[in-house]
Amino acid sequence: MKTAETIKNNVEQELRWEPSVCATKIGVSVNEGVVELDGHVGSLYEKWAAERAALRVVDVTSVASEIKVDLPFESERTDEDIASAAANHLNWNSQVPDTIKLKVSNGWITLQGTAEWQYQKEEAARAVRSLRGVKAVSNEIELKPTVHTTDIKVKIEDALKRDAQIEAKDITVETSGALVTLRGRVHSWREHDDAEHAAFSAPGVGSVSNLLTVSY
Repeated sequence: MKTAETIKNNVEQELRWEPSVCATKIGVSVNEGVVELDGHVGSLYEKWAAERAALRVVDVTSVASEIKVDLPFESERTDEDIASAAANHLNWNSQVPDTIKLKVSNGWITLQGTAEWQYQKEEAARAVRSLRGVKAVSNEIELKPTVHTTDIKVKIEDALKRDAQIEAKDITVETSGALVTLRGRVHSWREHDDAEHAAFSAPGVGSVSNLLTVSY
């Protein structure tokens, strides 16, 4: 593993490389591979982008984010305005089912309801994350797959083997009904997330417990 100072420099460079992030507003510190981000940004999307950028850096084991969202005056919106805009974005998005609802309190959106697939749950959050005036998003959407199969484990293992970015031999798949548990180790956070995405893509999966460790 690289030194803390090297990781810190690499994270700072990645933040500067990310066009949606104002790197000068974000502080970076590193302790044994754990990156702590702090500072103030002007939107929830910028906070999210900064966290994702830090996770992309080699030898980062996890990210602790203390970044605060301070909306500029021109971005302030009432909860009613935010709720109306968010509802329109969800209604017009063909990937978001009409079983998903939302509520807004002090600029904080909470997504509720049900979806059949994980990508629908993720798309709902993506659709509202960048709206002006939003300070945070809580995704409480529950997955309720309508398709039930008995060979989920085999389907996921096959999908992992097909993915050129994943070292499938180091990953163990366990299933219990609609619950999938991933164990083992991967070499990057991208591989960690790709494995989880592959598991959620199998029909009948209701939740995934991703216990994969990132080992460089």
